[in-house]
Amino acid sequence: MDNFVVGRDISKCLLCHDAPCSKACPYKQDPKKILKSLRFANYKGALKGVSSACENCSAPCQEHCALGPDYGIKKILTSCNMQKEKLKLDYTKADIKSDICGIEIENPFLLSSSVVSSSYDMCKRAFEAGWAGVSFKTICLMDIHEASPRFSALKNLDGTFSAFKNIEQLSDHSVVENLEIFKKLKQEFPNKFLLVSIMGRNEEEWAYLARESEKAGADALELNFSCPNMTKDGTGSDVGQIPELVEKYTRAAVDAVKIPVLAKLTPNVMTMSPAALAAKRGGAKGVAAINTIKSITELNLVQKIFTSQKVDKVAVGGLSGPAVKPIALRFIAELAQNKELKDMHISAMGGVYTYEDAFMFMSLGARSIQITTAVMEYGYDIIQELVEGLQYFVASSGHKHLKDLLGANIPNVVDVNDMDRDIVVYPKFVRENCLHCGRCYVSCRDGGHQAICFGEDRNPMLDPKKCVGCHLCVLVCPNRAIVSSEVKIKKPKE
Repeated sequence: MDNFVVGRDISKCLLCHDAPCSKACPYKQDPKKILKSLRFANYKGALKGVSSACENCSAPCQEHCALGPDYGIKKILTSCNMQKEKLKLDYTKADIKSDICGIEIENPFLLSSSVVSSSYDMCKRAFEAGWAGVSFKTICLMDIHEASPRFSALKNLDGTFSAFKNIEQLSDHSVVENLEIFKKLKQEFPNKFLLVSIMGRNEEEWAYLARESEKAGADALELNFSCPNMTKDGTGSDVGQIPELVEKYTRAAVDAVKIPVLAKLTPNVMTMSPAALAAKRGGAKGVAAINTIKSITELNLVQKIFTSQKVDKVAVGGLSGPAVKPIALRFIAELAQNKELKDMHISAMGGVYTYEDAFMFMSLGARSIQITTAVMEYGYDIIQELVEGLQYFVASSGHKHLKDLLGANIPNVVDVNDMDRDIVVYPKFVRENCLHCGRCYVSCRDGGHQAICFGEDRNPMLDPKKCVGCHLCVLVCPNRAIVSSEVKIKKPKE
């Protein structure tokens, strides 16, 4: 829904808990829910929730907004209402069920193994919110001692995360405590998918944890070969980088149980296929990827280091969030295109915030999607936007079932040598959206091919003789006033 509402207006919303704007609405609407739907690209959900009453309302929602009355809630809601004629498609009947190794799940969304799935209460609330399942935070026989603080983030100008770093390790509950949690969850939520993540230090530990988790009700196991934060040698990503160990420990777990086993692989490698193939040889029915990427997010500035201020230690930790999605997509594409892995289940993760993010992975063959960072930032309720957005997407594609769309993009990911180099796709100006800011001109002048002119009338003009179709101008435009031309024009021969 291009130009439905300016994205930066939505990103300012704090998405408050027990939102004052919603409590103030005299028409019993839920402005916070509408704004949240917009934030997570669930445009149809936003349209469904808005009323024509907004147009003539005195907007007490704005008066009670935590950002103050200058944040234009009424403008956004009114803009939504003006688009309501687009809400014609009945998408609620779209089937978005999927499966994990043949076991059906109500939707493809699971919490990934992390702090967001580390207790009975958390999993219970997630199930009640609508998540199809959880990958429980990795259980182990090691003593876990966490650092404090253990999180950091790179933030966008609006305060949202562009990347999130953690040095979190594994579950600090005992195995006995966690097994009791599994039993209780399966007893109360028999139709939810319980994927139990385990980590051992030798074959005996892998087999023991696998066997006990199955007894406690696990539907499947996820072998953690990828945590980048382990303090014990020979665990986590140390294992995932050695295919021989992946195969050995996978076989130890597989031989101990009858339920499906997935190997969670590390992205801290050049290619992921060697470890995936090793897991398959060991008997795994699927893979989960990616885990977090080893990183440093920030360091002290020089003037801070050489003063009397305390100098904090900085550790390499695991990076997640929107910034890692391109890397995650690259690895999922690699796995999906490997013919030897054709029958393996792919459970994908890495920077998923919206249903659009999720479908990118599903279009590469993933059948389940795991999420952590978005939940840490916005809570379990984002599942409503993910489900509703995905339902509309499936329905609007002309299909009834999500499964009909899985893998659609696998053939479209090609080697750079296979790109068509005999065409130029020129940019096209959408004049009514132009803010006359000149950003396109500056970027093309200093980072492109000097193909845009910018005169006293402040209207950018394209010189097709200089334009090579790089699309830098499309990317820097702040108001979607430059788009790709639909016509692909062949380069003139030299």
